[in-house]
Amino acid sequence: MNLFLIALLIALVAVLATLALAGYIFYRITKRYFDNQQKMAMLQMRVDEHREVVKLVTPIRLQAYERMVLYLERISPESLVLRCYQPGMDTRLLQGVMTKTIRDEWEHNLSQQVYLSSEAWNRIRNAKDEMIGIINSAAISTPADADPTRLASNIFATVTQGELPTASALEFVKQEMRDL
Repeated sequence: MNLFLIALLIALVAVLATLALAGYIFYRITKRYFDNQQKMAMLQMRVDEHREVVKLVTPIRLQAYERMVLYLERISPESLVLRCYQPGMDTRLLQGVMTKTIRDEWEHNLSQQVYLSSEAWNRIRNAKDEMIGIINSAAISTPADADPTRLASNIFATVTQGELPTASALEFVKQEMRDL
């Protein structure tokens, strides 16, 4: 009988060990499954949040790009001269009004840099600086007592010699808008 009890005890220990091992394996598989489910749920929440942010921010970004396209168009020489020139102006006054207009519109649009890429913002700023430089250098080469149309002619002559500063920035901004 003793041998029977030992065999029964060994069988019971083997069954318990097998059950314990099966329970541990079941626990690990179940834990991994629920951990993965939790990770998937968190990932889905992040994806949903990202979609919402994109849905809200994309129209604002596009609007910022549109405003900067408008800015670049407004500071191009032909637009700027037509908007700023008033009969009775002298050359220096026209120069001052044009550069002030460029700077005022720039300051009005400063907040748009939040929504634009750094590269786009740098190109727009460079176009602004180059336009101011073109106006100032044309004013230097124009006699102070000359008709303001002479200043405009000198500005147009300068920009026709090379690429219009606003044109390359405008193309870059348009490309980024398309990529959005």
